[in-house]
Amino acid sequence: MTSPDLPIPLDQFAELDNGLRLHYLDVGHGPVVVWLHGSGPGASGYSNFKGNYPAFVEAGFRNIVLDLPGFGRSDKPADAQYNLDFFVANLNAFLGKIGVTKCTLLGNSLGGAISIGQALAHPDTVERLILMAPGGVEERETYFRMEGIVRMVETFAKGPMGPAEMRHVMSLQVFDPSLLDDTIINERAAIAPSQPANLFSTMMVPNMTTRLHEIKAPIFGFWGTDDKFNPHTGALKVIENAPNARMILLNQCGHWVQVEHRDLFNRSCIDFLTKG
Repeated sequence: MTSPDLPIPLDQFAELDNGLRLHYLDVGHGPVVVWLHGSGPGASGYSNFKGNYPAFVEAGFRNIVLDLPGFGRSDKPADAQYNLDFFVANLNAFLGKIGVTKCTLLGNSLGGAISIGQALAHPDTVERLILMAPGGVEERETYFRMEGIVRMVETFAKGPMGPAEMRHVMSLQVFDPSLLDDTIINERAAIAPSQPANLFSTMMVPNMTTRLHEIKAPIFGFWGTDDKFNPHTGALKVIENAPNARMILLNQCGHWVQVEHRDLFNRSCIDFLTKG
């Protein structure tokens, strides 16, 4: 059971038929946008997207900000295989449980890979995709050579991560580390100790580049050219393989475009959702 005194909001839980309890924020009314955060120690839907979903509420959307299994306030089974099939199966079950039949999936990093996986496995549920430096378009070895992931794995393996260790990892997440205030560091440092070791050791995501042509839903995406977790050359893989895709590439931007260029991200996404 997740501690109620974590420094992130407590909203709603959905209990899946397999017994897994997933926590989510449900904010606003209108067409549904499901927010899928990235990986990393201490990650949660709120800490990834707290600067973004309120603008979508104002624009007339219902926002489901999910804590993926293993993260945030959701259950963190120590015996799970945290591979892409696991995440997609639980996302699809979650959508069914809360009665969402069609939505926009908005995913960052691991959340982007899950969004792609859901669109491939259950295309009828996905109206649009918004992807920020999505995983799933490289081989695993490529990601594990990236400076940010090397530092993340090494630091997590050393034991409990306090605020200092969290800042050491997160400083590579963004181009300008001054964006990382104490609040976001403390949010993540409070969650990280509850995450099981198998979360990252079993996190297998296949390279889905050759299947992107199957996705009929429109794709809108972002990538920072200073990304130290996921090579920005992946943007061209999306453009060259998906039939209906556009990408914004930004310099002076790392792995967290929605944080580093919040206003540009928010207005560009809302324009895409409202005007196509």
